[in-house]
Amino acid sequence: MLILYLMSLFGGSYENSKTESIQSQISLFTVLIAVVSAGIVSPVYEEIFYRGFLYRWLRTRFGRGWASFISSAIFMAAHIPTYNTLAISFVAGLIFAWTYESTKSVIPGIIVHGLTNTIFVLLTAAG
Repeated sequence: MLILYLMSLFGGSYENSKTESIQSQISLFTVLIAVVSAGIVSPVYEEIFYRGFLYRWLRTRFGRGWASFISSAIFMAAHIPTYNTLAISFVAGLIFAWTYESTKSVIPGIIVHGLTNTIFVLLTAAG
């Protein structure tokens, strides 16, 4: 949320093709599909891949700091073409890597990732 606020100070916006799609065809069904997709499905496979596999592999070769940075940069790049939210994706990647490192499990990262995405979907639908 802090990053969104900072972006707004410099004329940035969180709106992109995904937010426009949700807002233009808003219904209980589309919000439910968006929550299932962004809040459940994506966090499971993204955390298994980016933290469970990629971050762990990078950590054995480059250490925690570089592994966090590189895996977060790759995570951010995977979220293109939503260019206006890339900073959020990068910072989220760092937080999810820290969550994995702190717990040695992808499950807490899946939960945090899912809750974050769900909150953003609901805010977008309400906005």
